[in-house]
Amino acid sequence: MPTTDRARFVLDPEVTFLNHGSFGACPREVLDAQAALQRELEREPVRFFVRELGPRLDAAREEIARFVQSAPEHLVFVRNATEGVAAVLGSLRFEEGDELLTTDHVYGACRNALERVAARHGARLVIANVPFPLGDPSEVLDAIEAAVTPRTRLALLDHVTSPTGLVFPLEAIVSRLEGRGVRVLVDGAHGPGMLPLALDALGASYYAGNLHKWCCAPKGAGILHVRPDRQSEIHPAITSHGMKSRRDRPLLWEEFDWTGTDDPSAWLTAPLAIRTVGAMRAGGWPEIWKETHDKAVRTQRTLANALEVPVPAPASMLGALVAVPLPRGHGPAPRSAWDVDPLYERLEAVHRIQVPIVGWPAPPSRLVRVACALYVGDDDVACLAHALREELALER
Repeated sequence: MPTTDRARFVLDPEVTFLNHGSFGACPREVLDAQAALQRELEREPVRFFVRELGPRLDAAREEIARFVQSAPEHLVFVRNATEGVAAVLGSLRFEEGDELLTTDHVYGACRNALERVAARHGARLVIANVPFPLGDPSEVLDAIEAAVTPRTRLALLDHVTSPTGLVFPLEAIVSRLEGRGVRVLVDGAHGPGMLPLALDALGASYYAGNLHKWCCAPKGAGILHVRPDRQSEIHPAITSHGMKSRRDRPLLWEEFDWTGTDDPSAWLTAPLAIRTVGAMRAGGWPEIWKETHDKAVRTQRTLANALEVPVPAPASMLGALVAVPLPRGHGPAPRSAWDVDPLYERLEAVHRIQVPIVGWPAPPSRLVRVACALYVGDDDVACLAHALREELALER
């Protein structure tokens, strides 16, 4: 593994950590800065929250806005992408018979939120079936467009799918659907830091993203981007004093910035995380995006060869997350999505490899998903490939 990069993080050196995509990992110096900020808050909490927090949030938001290419006025902080999605879904109103669209690659928590909203309003949840493996991004667009009807009011779509690691052709999807009057809510949990973003230019009604995954900010740092013409209708899940603020700041900021006492240190140190990770390569973030993408392409080929399965997606649909189907009939598999996969437990306990085994589309079919973070090396992937062959008894 790249030992210099790995040493910047507090990850257990005895574990081959290939699961950055679940919760991220934060550099030591950023964690130290967060701890110092928390101590500062505790020394004088009233001054910090009442006088200093607003300007500090504004400064952090301005730097993050430059990174995701957005006007600061279009961004608010949330704890994670799921919270951002929930805020949007909880703010909108639907009529009986309206349709809410997503795909079968949707993150489970977001599907839960859609189901609850649909049941509350008498709406119908429509699932577009996107093939996987697949050969071309057009298959994603075709599947989604085929599911749109005159009753479609909102589409909740992934930027990067959590179970299958696919980068959806988001610009084309947003253009087609928003052009047909369908609001697009993007679950961009993996977007910031994995891919270059231009949120204002994208044109989606709403985009929720995490900063604690690929930007490597402390846990609990997320953003919600709301297009200007949609802002008056969007409110946080918690109503607090910001609702009736008379300060000369965007009302969207006022409502989301203060929803009660919480620890804002993850938001405030997110810009430092972006700068710290960007400085790990001479070419900054563009070099990082290329390096992690190239690593993902190599990883996909290595695992597909080791597992004796076809490459499941074109390189153009990879960011830094790779999912490869496991061959059917090899090794014990869980009977349902609620059971812990025996292969996951063996990889962790015997081989000291942390990597998710995902039931797809449902057990016993499953995938192995690798997050190609900066600190992951080709030797780590080779170690996983060897362990998988051993555990699945794939003898050459």
